[in-house]
Amino acid sequence: MERRQFMSLLGGAALAPLATLPLCAEPTDGCGVPVARDDGWPVASVDEDKLVDRGALCRMADRLAKTTNVHSVLVARGGSLVFERYFSGPDEVDNRKLRNVVFDADTLHDMKSVSKSVASLATGIAIDRGLIASVDEPILNFFPELSDLRSPERDRFKLVHALTMSMGQKWVEATPETGDEDNDEARMNRSPDSCRYVLGLPATAPPGQEFFYNTGALALVSAIVRKATGRPLDEFAREVLFEPLGITAVEWKRRKGDTDAGGGLRLRPRDMAKIGQLVLAGGRWNGRQIVPQAWVETSTAAKLKATGHQSYGYLWWLGQTSLNGHKVNWVGALGRGGQSIRIVPELDLVVVVTAGYYQDYSPQAFQAQYGVFRDVLRGISPPV
Repeated sequence: MERRQFMSLLGGAALAPLATLPLCAEPTDGCGVPVARDDGWPVASVDEDKLVDRGALCRMADRLAKTTNVHSVLVARGGSLVFERYFSGPDEVDNRKLRNVVFDADTLHDMKSVSKSVASLATGIAIDRGLIASVDEPILNFFPELSDLRSPERDRFKLVHALTMSMGQKWVEATPETGDEDNDEARMNRSPDSCRYVLGLPATAPPGQEFFYNTGALALVSAIVRKATGRPLDEFAREVLFEPLGITAVEWKRRKGDTDAGGGLRLRPRDMAKIGQLVLAGGRWNGRQIVPQAWVETSTAAKLKATGHQSYGYLWWLGQTSLNGHKVNWVGALGRGGQSIRIVPELDLVVVVTAGYYQDYSPQAFQAQYGVFRDVLRGISPPV
């Protein structure tokens, strides 16, 4: 679940860094050096700082610990985990407030709308295996039980329109202004049939023409994957995506029997970084092709202009961040509260951030969340 009116801030291009970082800071011995674990991640040692300015990143992390509710920052470069810091602070688990959590490498974290991008990967695998014909499959073909909803407008809905947030329907996303209940997301969750609710909404534009953020589209994607594979999305993703990546600790909640693809996933930050590295490597992890390269390429290519300086692919954001007069292009999985996986192909870089700003929509909160990525960019070396 995202807050649509704040989308223009997500790219970070208009944000100043949290503070001016020195171009070359003195490193703190051992600060942020990832610990080798039996999880498939090669880790960089303190002697391999040619990939990052560790001192600059450590200074950034020290400030985050004192002034923000950021929970973790991880950086992977050149296929290795090169920086890893965890913090403590308030959190929420399934909307239940926790006063203070001490985060570490084993702590699962709510992904919120990062879940959508993971659902895209699983959908691509299902298409590659022939379980779904293509992204051009009409959505109502998957729902014969909803044939009473058929109309010329709804018959034009295709899977691609759900993947690109271009259903062309009237939809009120949950925002601070709507509160927890007066929005279509809450009404969908209260309804006995989420897919009937979403497909029953009135049309406002022809599908495929305009980006309009709609978490309800993910109820359709989740049900389509279940119907096509014979298993809920979380079970299918566990077999074809998480297990091949060596992701052993994962939670993905369900609503009314279907996986909450819009925001119900919980992962560890190191496993978020695996998702990013997988996409960076064209769907490969440790020499194994897990997601088809063609799907990675097409799903992370711009399909529609979204908001601000960003575009949208198949449930992936695409943006630019300005750094020293140079536009740095990134692909992102972004979730409410400050959860993000950003992939920068030209720098062979993956940046993961988790945070606890779920109900804080102040400019200061967005500055703390999305300034982190820009500060990480300032704390790495030129392209390898």
